[in-house]
Amino acid sequence: MATFQSVDQAGEALTQVGYLPSKEISTSAFLMDRLEKPILIEGPAGVGKTEFAQALATALGRDLIRLQCYEGLDESKALYEWEYAKQLLYTQLLRDKIGELMAGAKSVNEAADRVAASDAVFFSERFLLPRPVLRALTNQTPAVLLIDEIDKADPEFEAFLLEVLAENAVTIPELGTIKARHVPRVVLTSNNARELSDALKRRCLHLFIDFPTKERELAIVRSRLPEATEQLARQVVAAVSKLRTMELKKAPSISETLDWVQALALLNADTLSPQLVAQTLNLVLKHESDVEKVKPQLSTLVT
Repeated sequence: MATFQSVDQAGEALTQVGYLPSKEISTSAFLMDRLEKPILIEGPAGVGKTEFAQALATALGRDLIRLQCYEGLDESKALYEWEYAKQLLYTQLLRDKIGELMAGAKSVNEAADRVAASDAVFFSERFLLPRPVLRALTNQTPAVLLIDEIDKADPEFEAFLLEVLAENAVTIPELGTIKARHVPRVVLTSNNARELSDALKRRCLHLFIDFPTKERELAIVRSRLPEATEQLARQVVAAVSKLRTMELKKAPSISETLDWVQALALLNADTLSPQLVAQTLNLVLKHESDVEKVKPQLSTLVT
């Protein structure tokens, strides 16, 4: 099982799988791996939080198991469910055995007691349907558990997660406590839609990923889109950097930068011009009010 041996080696491993980390990100990756602690990653949408988990799994040679959070998410969707249809099928197949079990019972209560004594058969692991959290704990090989956009889940769901994050275990009433076969590396992401509890934060390392520097964003563009010219890549990165200084409803993320460069390359553009910006601005700004706000300043975006 792979582990990171140093901060520099963590950075190199992430780079080799296509994720270009800052020193802070490399340090966090090294520490979460060696300390076996969950990490909570916060920051604007589209800066590479989810991609960090994907790259981490690849770099460490672990399976990636993802839990996408949403309002109303509960334990049954995150942890496990009982396969009631399968239980019913087994009940039908074992009908004769159940008849034998109840034969000679002198009362309804005695018959019920005999059936109850066999409950363990029907509430065993053979009828358990594991969801992402339980799968990450019981996976045959080491895993990375990505709990994506935890801020979208209800506070009650956070409380459920505390046992998993602190003990690497879950409690199933019918089976008892199940401990991790291999301690998963847990990555939680948040877009700061709501404030997370102190109890959750205490159990995690913390990393804030902001928009990248121009140098790092240019390196990401050159790595992902080598077909784009150097001048075009530099101009787009500079334009996006200027857009982020404006008071927009949604500032463009790295993903929008990549989409913009890729689109311009497909249009056979070698350089950026005010006309091209006007034609493709909707690729980088996702709200019409932002587009209208920027239109009078198109010439300032091109250098």
